[in-house]
Amino acid sequence: MKTRKLITAGIISAGLTFGVVAQAAHEETQVEMKDVPEAAQTTIKDKAGNDQILRIEKETRKGKECYEAVVNKDGKETGILVDSSGKYLGTHDEKAEKEKGEKH
Repeated sequence: MKTRKLITAGIISAGLTFGVVAQAAHEETQVEMKDVPEAAQTTIKDKAGNDQILRIEKETRKGKECYEAVVNKDGKETGILVDSSGKYLGTHDEKAEKEKGEKH
């Protein structure tokens, strides 16, 4: 009986720990352009072109610092993702991200 309770407690603890780690794997904080590293600013501005930058978020993805610029592209919100060294990581549709339940 005691062993069963210990095993159950261990399983619950492991589940809670995994949930916290998974949540910490993707965190976002809104920042100003001036707070973004210069190399990342250059890439964001280059990829945004004439599109309006609505907001910039500093993110931690798999332990790596990244920046997501959300731009208004032809009436749609598009996320431009770059790392802190300015490397372009891709774009995505913000509406689709919201529908999947990812946090902003």
